[in-house]
Amino acid sequence: MYHRFNESKYPSTNIQLDVFKKQLKVIEKEGIKFIHPKNFEESLSQMKNERKVLLTIDDGLLSFYENAWPILKEKQIPFILFVSTREVGAFNFMNWTQIKELHDNENVEIGNHSHTHEYLVEENTEDIKKDILKSIKVFEERLGKNSSFFSYPFGEYSLEFKNIIKELGFKYAFGQHSGVIDETKDFWELPRFPINEKYGKLERFETLMKTLPLKYESIEPKDKYLLQSSNPPVVKIKFEKDIKNLKNITCFSNEGDKWRNSKTFFENNESMIIEISEKFLGERGRINCSLKEKDNFWRWLGIQFVVSDK
Repeated sequence: MYHRFNESKYPSTNIQLDVFKKQLKVIEKEGIKFIHPKNFEESLSQMKNERKVLLTIDDGLLSFYENAWPILKEKQIPFILFVSTREVGAFNFMNWTQIKELHDNENVEIGNHSHTHEYLVEENTEDIKKDILKSIKVFEERLGKNSSFFSYPFGEYSLEFKNIIKELGFKYAFGQHSGVIDETKDFWELPRFPINEKYGKLERFETLMKTLPLKYESIEPKDKYLLQSSNPPVVKIKFEKDIKNLKNITCFSNEGDKWRNSKTFFENNESMIIEISEKFLGERGRINCSLKEKDNFWRWLGIQFVVSDK
C-alpha cells in the first residue's frame, strides 16, 4: 500500500521515486507476478503456490498521478487506486479528468475510499452509512458504477463498519494491518503492508517479498474496535491444520505503548492464546506474528485493534 511519491515532507506516507523503481525491480527479479484486480478472487483460489503481489495506492494524491502513474502505465502494471470522493479536485489531489483517464485503462481499478475520509470508525451506524452511500452515488455519476473494492479510511474498522460495507455490496475491503492474503482471509478484513520511507527501505522490502501467509480459521475477538472495558483483549487464533513447526511461532505487540515479545501458549495443536498483559495505549493496538521457513521465507500475520477512549 502506497500513498505519496516524491513528497519527502510527508515521510510517513511517502516513498521516493528512485526507491519505488528499485522495489519494482525486486519484484521482477524475484519472478513475482502482479495480480490484476479483475482477477483478484481467481488469483487466490488458483495457482496458490505462485508468489503474487497486489499493488494498491490510497487517496488519489496528485504526486501519484505525476510521478508513479507514468511508470506503471508504461510497464502495464495493474493496481487499485482508492479515492475519497469529497477530496477529488482539492489541492494536491487528482481531479475527475485524471481519475477517468486511469479508469479507462484496462489495468486500473478505481476503488472506493469513502466520501469524506473522516475517522468513520468512531461514527454511529447512520453516519457511516450516509457517508458510504454518498461515495457510491458519486462513483455511479462520475464513473458509471461503484467499485467492488473498498479501503477503510486510516485502515481502521469495527465489526459494525465491516458489516455496513458488506451490506452495501462491496466484495472486498482492505485495512492497513500487515499480512499476506490467502483464501482463508476474511474478504472484508484484508491485510496490506504499508510502504513509506521508514518501512519501504530496500532491505525490508526484499524481506516482505519473502513473506508467506499464516492461514487461520478464526481470530478472537472478532470485533477489532476495542473498548477500554475489554482492553487488553484476550486474543485467540485458531490456525489451519498442518502448519509445520507452529510451536516455533513468535509474536510481538505494542501493549503498554512499547513493542515487546508477547506470551503465547497453545490450547491444542491449532489454537493459540496471545496473552496481552498491559493495555494498548494510543489509537492502535498491534500484534505481529511470524514463523521462520526455509530459504529465508517467513510466514506472517498482523492484527490491528482500534483503541477507543470510551
